[in-house]
Amino acid sequence: MKNKITRIRLDVTAQTEPMIFGIVSPDPDYKLSLKLNKKLKISLRNSSPVEIEGPDLEKTSYSKFSDTDPADHISYHLVSNRSGSTLIVRSLKNIDYFMLVNDPGNMCEADRLARQLREVENITGVFILDIKTLKDKDLKRLSELPEIASGL
Repeated sequence: MKNKITRIRLDVTAQTEPMIFGIVSPDPDYKLSLKLNKKLKISLRNSSPVEIEGPDLEKTSYSKFSDTDPADHISYHLVSNRSGSTLIVRSLKNIDYFMLVNDPGNMCEADRLARQLREVENITGVFILDIKTLKDKDLKRLSELPEIASGL
């Protein structure tokens, strides 16, 4: 008697890497988070800053605003690219903020979200960033963000 083989198809369309948007805006982080809350109907709140250790072993803090929607399991994080004169990603010196969107259910479309971000007052540029196109050292610094490290 032969054993019957059962094939199970797994859905691999679920997004494993977070969406990353580079945002250019002259607004301070708290004002930008309020505008994003209103436009995207989310609730970004000031959370513990991102701390990254520099080459001189000194930690630098970057502001972070976060929101997690328990119903959809989507999390939003707005992280400043600047802390004084230091940058998280030096090659993206014109980017003021990173918007990280973890969407395990793949409910958000990057292009649609980028269009919504461009409609926010005082946002002068929005770029969809691809982790695979960044240089190694910049990828290392960006991957130190806890929201991204889990997706790499």
